[in-house]
Amino acid sequence: MIFISKTSLNYSYLNLIMNNDQLIHRFYSAFQKLDYKTMQDCYSDNAVFYDTVFGLLQVEELKAMWEMLCKQAKDFSLEYSNIQLLDDEYAVCNWTARYTFSRTGRKVVNRIKAHLRIKDGKIVEHSDAFRLSDWAGQALGLPGKIFGWMGFMKRKIRKNARKNLEAFMAKKAQGI
Repeated sequence: MIFISKTSLNYSYLNLIMNNDQLIHRFYSAFQKLDYKTMQDCYSDNAVFYDTVFGLLQVEELKAMWEMLCKQAKDFSLEYSNIQLLDDEYAVCNWTARYTFSRTGRKVVNRIKAHLRIKDGKIVEHSDAFRLSDWAGQALGLPGKIFGWMGFMKRKIRKNARKNLEAFMAKKAQGI
């Protein structure tokens, strides 16, 4: 029979929580520097990602997404805050990205709430929540403000995002 003291159990839990906090700081600090390689390293080999623009991405897609977004970023800045470690696996935090949307040249301020599941020191699930209609109004101008909340516009935005990601991945696979 193995006995674990309450003190050692609390220390192990505290250490795990601290490691999760460090991982989140590592990820968003890398994002601030547009260091996609460090960001990619924060994910497990079977991680998944979801947001309202790209939908559900598997690990290779999510890594390519961060690389694409970092390489194409213009006038980019990022702030993150309010990291909350909910337990030994789940965490949430807020982050705000400011950038120029390349397709229209319009300034965007995107406020996002990230939901993370961390296991064995890596992110295994990551979802980013934000109002697509707010983003559309900023990024696309008047058409986004008028139609950004409508299903057809959301589908068009998602389709374009996926198409851009697939084209980026295809070019990368060809070594271009």
